[in-house]
Amino acid sequence: MQARIKWIENVSFLAQSESGHSVLMDGAPAAGGKNLGFRPMEMVLMGTGGCTAFDVITILKKSRADVVDCEVELQAERADTEPKVFTRIHMHFIVKGRALKADQVKRAIDLSAEKYCSASIMLGKTAEITHDFEIVEV
Repeated sequence: MQARIKWIENVSFLAQSESGHSVLMDGAPAAGGKNLGFRPMEMVLMGTGGCTAFDVITILKKSRADVVDCEVELQAERADTEPKVFTRIHMHFIVKGRALKADQVKRAIDLSAEKYCSASIMLGKTAEITHDFEIVEV
């Protein structure tokens, strides 16, 4: 995997992925930014949410669950001192579908957390990661 980060100005950077996508990252005004894009650590948190949601949907579909939507709401805390790593992350999954079973959803989330989601497993080296879920019948 490769990526390229190009400095634009102040603390704004254009991130380009190997797959051909780009996103602007910027800092807060207090850090010299103009609030034009995501903060880099927001990208890390959002990437982790995307990684685990990908797993959960894939696992549920493979188990023939009638899942139609999955959202992950993330709440994170960071250390007060440098390096300001994530110290706590809570993931709340909202899984929508027809006749979904709680044990099946829990299993998919646990498998992602313990085996498949490289992002959350990596962040788990510095952060306490917790999760819960709700099932919405559609």
